[in-house]
Amino acid sequence: METKSGPAIFDGHNDVLLKLFQEGGLSASESFLTGRDGAIDIPSARAGGFGGGFFAVYVPSPMDRDFKFEEMMKPTYDLPLPDPIDWEDAFPVVMAQAAILFDLERRGALSICRTSADIRAALASGKMAAIFHIEGAEAIDPDFHTLEVLYQAGLRSIGPVWSRTTIFGHGVPFRYPSSGDIGAGLTDHGLRLVRRCDEMNIMLDLSHLNEAGFWDVARHSTKPLVATHSNACAICPHSRNLTDKQLAAIRESDGMVGLNFAVAFLRSDGRMLPDVPLEQMLRHLDHLIEHLGEDRVGFGSDYDGAIVPEGLTSCAELPELRHAMAQNGYDDALMAKLCHENWLRVLEKTWGE
Repeated sequence: METKSGPAIFDGHNDVLLKLFQEGGLSASESFLTGRDGAIDIPSARAGGFGGGFFAVYVPSPMDRDFKFEEMMKPTYDLPLPDPIDWEDAFPVVMAQAAILFDLERRGALSICRTSADIRAALASGKMAAIFHIEGAEAIDPDFHTLEVLYQAGLRSIGPVWSRTTIFGHGVPFRYPSSGDIGAGLTDHGLRLVRRCDEMNIMLDLSHLNEAGFWDVARHSTKPLVATHSNACAICPHSRNLTDKQLAAIRESDGMVGLNFAVAFLRSDGRMLPDVPLEQMLRHLDHLIEHLGEDRVGFGSDYDGAIVPEGLTSCAELPELRHAMAQNGYDDALMAKLCHENWLRVLEKTWGE
């Protein structure tokens, strides 16, 4: 699972399916193979040793993205949560983005992986490995009929909420400075979803849950606690980041955290400004390793869904991150763990393999 630039990076979160959906849907799939104006495509992945990861299906809220990012450039901010999205509106969008994922597989661009063995085989062959993930469970009905069908289609990971409220629970607003201790946690439907996902060996992503929801999952789930794209609140006191107490619970469960590249969650001042040195990312990595151990940390870039540091705007530039990690004293064994082995470990455990 080595590439010419180092260990293949298997990543905890990207939003390329949303981007392709917004760029034209199935007609935009070809750009993923040949090259596109974005963070992830086949040429960039080959250049940077990007082996794949969690491909998120996400239903966007009608919001002014430029306004959101402008507000997050201020020294303090508290963005209101978008309104909930009904199942009837969410379901067609999820189907459309899932169809893009299946189309990419049909074109030979990637392999949808349902087991850790599938991921290993894809990485070994040089084909991009993709986990079908849903970020925000608006398209899941309370009887879990859609959950069952999507599982049969390959769904293996789900976040009960993005930041807006669902019938399953409450997310965190984009607020700085703040912890995630904001509002109520999971609903009764949410507790049922936890139990059902445990039964089906579907991974639960805690990244956008508030603290109350996090602790609800910690109390009721039998699986490792996983936050696919979150950072350390001790370094950046943002509502989206994890406290040391939460990190301790993740360690106790033998779970996992993927380092988020989004600059507002990296910078100590919480601002959405891209002039973030790689050393700041390593500060978060070091903190996560200190509190979780070297077997429970990886990457969750948020590529194609966030403003990321200058010099790391495409997966083609990932060799720069590997170089910085090596300069920081990470040896070959730790590099391999952080790049992909830790994700494989926690998925094997979560998926009951």
